[in-house]
Formats: sequence, structure tokens, C-alpha cells
Amino acid sequence: MISGMNPLWQEMANRAGRELTDAQAAKLSVYLDRLIETNKTMNLTRIVDRESAERLHIADALTLLKFLPKEGHRLVDVGSGGGVPGIPLAIARPDVRVLLVEATKKKAAFLEATADALKLENVSVSEWRAEDVARSANREAFDIATARAVGAIDMLAEWCLPLVRVGGRMLAMKGERIKEELPVAGKAIKWVGGGPAKVYPADLPGAEHHVIVEIHKVATTHRDYPRPPSEAKGKPIR
Repeated sequence: MISGMNPLWQEMANRAGRELTDAQAAKLSVYLDRLIETNKTMNLTRIVDRESAERLHIADALTLLKFLPKEGHRLVDVGSGGGVPGIPLAIARPDVRVLLVEATKKKAAFLEATADALKLENVSVSEWRAEDVARSANREAFDIATARAVGAIDMLAEWCLPLVRVGGRMLAMKGERIKEELPVAGKAIKWVGGGPAKVYPADLPGAEHHVIVEIHKVATTHRDYPRPPSEAKGKPIR
């Protein structure tokens, strides 16, 4: 094991029946270096301590590995920001084609530069809003949609599920507020084609409140969704 390999990263990979290589660990480490350094001039993350970032960015992202299909697939990371969880997942699963959706141009440029620097040929970046991506050729084109710290679960469902094919899934990384959000989100989830939400503990040391919300896509999303940002802003489906 190389010095850049945090044992927690390997543990998360092992839970999914996978083994990180030294080369993958090195890329994860370089990614963190770039994230922390760029954050000095751009607001990408509130977590700037290296030890905390290794756990709360990389290991946290890798908690999703066990929820991904075993075979290669297409994954979209909505509101990718600094690239979590999309980039760590792309590094750990080079067989997965990953689209990072980030409408803030400076952040999207960081994602593109980082993917190029790490030679992540399975990663592409979109500067469009998720609502616009969902009205392009990418509508219902993905097997998995991920999102972390982007919004309440009802809004996430409206942004993510139109991108997922029937039979695919949405994986939202959430915290304690999910207990308040889920009871009022059922209608929104159903209207965009989602089934019942299932909540799993992330089981990440030092982040006991982190959970993963899994929603299966059970029906085609009606063409009215997602709504335009001007119509949906501050007005979740109820």
C-alpha cells in the first residue's frame, strides 16, 4: 500500500467487493490536492483540513460504491460542485461513464481541468443546469444519478429522476434533515417517476449522521418535469 492510500478508502471499496489499486489511490490523493489548492481562490468546499477531506470527501463518496451496478454503466452527478462524489467514483470505477453536471462555469472549468490532469477518460462535464440536461438527448439516459448537498430530497428528485432510465436509480447523499424532508416529498418523487425512498446509513466513521437515500425509477417522467427554474424556484412539487 502506498503512502497516499488512506485505509478507509480501501475499506469502502472492499465493502463493494472491490480493491483500489495504488494508481487509483494516487489519483484520489492528487484530486484532493487540487481541490484544496483551488479552494484558496474559489469556493469549492468548506472542508480544507487534509485529514478531514480524506474522510468527508473521498471516503464519503466511496460509500456509494456498493450501491452501483456491478457492470459498466452511465452515471450523472448533479450539482457536482468540486467533484464529489462524481470524481472519486470515476476513479474507483473506470468502467463507468460519468457526466458531471455543474452550471457554475468556474467550477465546471475546475472539473474539466481536473479530469484532464488525472486522465479520466470516462469523465465528461456539462455546464448546463440539470433541468436543461434533462430536456436534451440525455433525458432518461443514465443508470444512476447521484447528488450531494444540493437541496431537499423533493427538489433533488425533480432534478435527478428525469435523467434516469426506468429501472435505474437515484442515490442522494444526505444528513439528519432527511427525517424532515422525506415525509413531504412522496408526491414529488412519485410525479417524476420514482418509487418509495429507502434510507441506508452510510456507515462512515466520524460521520454517523450521513445517509444514502435510494430511489428506484419505476415510471417514465412526464414531459412537464423538471419544471423551468423560474417556475420551480422555492416551490417544490406538493
